[in-house]
Parts: sequence; structure tokens; C-alpha cells
Amino acid sequence: MIEATEVRKRYGTVDALDGVSLSVPSGASLGLVGTNGAGKTTLFRLLVGHEAPDAGSVRVAGIDPTDGTRVRERVGYLPEDAGFQPALTGEEVLGFYADMRGVEAPRVDTLLSVVGLPDAGDRPVGGYSNGMNRRLGLAVALLGDPDVLLLDEPTAGLDPAGVDAFNRVVERVREERDVTVVLSTHVLSEVEALCDRVAVLDDGALRTVGTVEEVTRAAGDEVTVTAEYGDGDALAAATESVQAALAGRNSDPDVSAGELTLELAVDSAAVTDALGAVVETDPESVRVDEPDLETAVREAVAPGGADR
Repeated sequence: MIEATEVRKRYGTVDALDGVSLSVPSGASLGLVGTNGAGKTTLFRLLVGHEAPDAGSVRVAGIDPTDGTRVRERVGYLPEDAGFQPALTGEEVLGFYADMRGVEAPRVDTLLSVVGLPDAGDRPVGGYSNGMNRRLGLAVALLGDPDVLLLDEPTAGLDPAGVDAFNRVVERVREERDVTVVLSTHVLSEVEALCDRVAVLDDGALRTVGTVEEVTRAAGDEVTVTAEYGDGDALAAATESVQAALAGRNSDPDVSAGELTLELAVDSAAVTDALGAVVETDPESVRVDEPDLETAVREAVAPGGADR
């Protein structure tokens, strides 16, 4: 549904995108992550046709995004800074954009319900909360029943309740419609909740891409077992006991002791042995940390990380 090939975009002396190639299958949900300045918004502007690449090619649903009329029929876009005239009601905002896109009026009421604003359509949007405004923006993006939905930092600035409400709407849209979603965000928990694929941009380059599971697994197969003890003597005894219990086993953990804390780094296959040895020392608490998406993203953008 989305195909970007060796895309380059430069602003002055800055390479906003430096040879980015990305493919998003129909019906997939892709989380596009990276720090500020990584190139996420630039890529979105190319996908929606607001700008053209300096080199390379971009296709959305087989269409050149700079073909404005055709791409608007297939793509819904929610920009990070979407804003509406505060004096207009929610219904008037949607009606305005519906007229621009030739969408029938009944669709407006339906979309207000879809985004959780069925009783707010007659209210001026100047009185909407940030979360309500973002959901109204999503309703605008859904006008015309698009094949592709581009959401640029859709929950930026929202409180936890607003984030949760917005994400529930996106989940429902994905369940009910055959739509391809690309979500740009700093919030990795959103990617894990809403997306089946993830792409990491850094300094204008694509560092890694794949399913969330594939990218997470690429961070390594190492699991950390952390145990806390009440005093230094207990910690010293536990460290000696754990090292003796695991000596010569395939576990062969990397054991380190901090201030009242014992930490073991082991392969996932050895977690049971390591955890059993730790529990035998009667710690005050035990925590097991598996590789996660945050670790994977951090490693991908670090010097020497993925694709560097």
C-alpha cells in the first residue's frame, strides 16, 4: 500500500531523509518512531503529497502523492498541528471538509459517533478539550473512507485519559475498516498497543524495520534477573550462593552486585535456572526484565546500532 524507494529530501544543508526505503503492506499498522529531527514529519509530508522528494520515489496505493486529487481520495491525514476555527461547531468543521471532498452529509454524523463525539457536534470546537480536537481531526481524516490513514504524533500533548480515548478510537477503526495505518509517535507503548510493524528513523536514515516482535528480538535474547536484599551480608552470601549454584551450567550468567542488589544477565533459555538459584537465597524482591521495544529502539539509534 505504501512504497518508498531510496527517498532523499534536503533542506539547505540538512539531509532530512537520506536514502529511505520503506514498504508497508495493505492492512498493516506501522509505528514510525524516532527522536525530534529524525525525519518522521518529512516522510509524512512526502506520503501525503505536500512535498516531493529530491530523489527516489514514493507511491501510496499505487499513486504518486503529488497527484493531489487522486491521493486525497485514498489517504486520510492527521497532521501534528491540525487546528480548526474555534467558532465553528464540530458538525460545521466536518461539513466544510465533506463539501471539499464531495462526501455525503450523513457521513458527518456517523463519523462523529465513530470518534466518540456524538453529543458534541453542535458545540463550538473552541470549547473542545485537546483530546476532543484530536478526535475531530481523526474524523476529518476518515472522510471519504480512505485506504491509508497517516497519523502524525496524534496524541502529543494529551493527558493519559485523552491518549487512551484516542487510541481506543484508532483500535476500533482498525477492527472495522480495511485501512492501512502509519502512526508517527514518541510513545513506544502506543506502537506496541496499536501497531504490528515498527520502523525506526534516526538522523534521516531508516535504522531498522520489521514486525514489533522481530525488532524487539533483534535487541538480543538477554534477560535480566534483579534481586534486592536487606543488608550487605545477605547480598554477599546470595552472590556467592548463586554463583556456586550456577557454576558449570549452561546458564553461565553475568552476575554483578550493586548496593543491596544482585543482577544476573542470562539467555532466555537459562532464566528458569537463574531464577531458581536466586529464589533459594530468600531475597526481599525479585524482578525479571525481558528485552523490550524501548531497548530495541535505543540500540538501533546508538552508534554501531542496526544498519549503521
